Amino acid sequence: MNAPARPKKSFGQHFLHERHYIDRIVSVISPRADDFLVEIGPGEGALTFPLLAAAGKLTAIELDTDLIPNLEAKAAGIGELSIVHADVLKVDFTAMAQRAGVSRLRVAGNLPYYISSPILFHCVDHAAAIADMHFMLQKEVVDRMAAEPGSKVYGRLSVMLQLACRVEPLFDVPPGAFRPPPKVDSSVVRLVPLPAEARHDANPARLHAVVKAAFAQRRKTLGNALRQVMDADAIRSAGIDPKDRAEVLAPMDFVALAKVQDT
Repeated sequence: MNAPARPKKSFGQHFLHERHYIDRIVSVISPRADDFLVEIGPGEGALTFPLLAAAGKLTAIELDTDLIPNLEAKAAGIGELSIVHADVLKVDFTAMAQRAGVSRLRVAGNLPYYISSPILFHCVDHAAAIADMHFMLQKEVVDRMAAEPGSKVYGRLSVMLQLACRVEPLFDVPPGAFRPPPKVDSSVVRLVPLPAEARHDANPARLHAVVKAAFAQRRKTLGNALRQVMDADAIRSAGIDPKDRAEVLAPMDFVALAKVQDT
């Protein structure tokens, strides 16, 4: 029997091992035989093999070459495991769905905390090819993802994710459920991309620019924060008071601002 893998700090590895939480995660994902499941960062396979057993097949994206042989060996007799050795930020999920002949993927993973936001934004860029996402993340990140306007943790991540997905925090996971234990609590979250008719119609690049500028200095009014993006009259034309701060605006208010800039 192979010895447990040694977690690598350079990859931000914390391997989930506690069966209770593994079972809960698999239960909320509720994999089916006709799903095209994609797991980001399978690690030692704590989620991989229960998902594989339920669905019969699974594609895993793993950057650490040292983990791949053991994953392949353990998968024998459980199901069809396809491992993509790659940086997930370079994986084209839309092309993956097209090659597989499926309309949408189901994505899951225990994400490395140090690059969780870039991974989330990358997945959102391919939201039209994704049915849902179930991720383990730092609890503080999940709190920001689901935050409402007026909250101290409401910000760019909240706005951009909520404009693309329904964000549903599910349950917390303590440090002791991992090897080695992280210094923070974790949470499992479900993201369901919005249907086409519910998506915003603003220019994505302009929207990103507006949201980034608005939250760059939270204490500034919008009139000051957006000075390099639009003037006070343009802000008013979107039905928004330039004296307001970004943290009080609903996600769709930023869409209104981006569309004014686009005229």
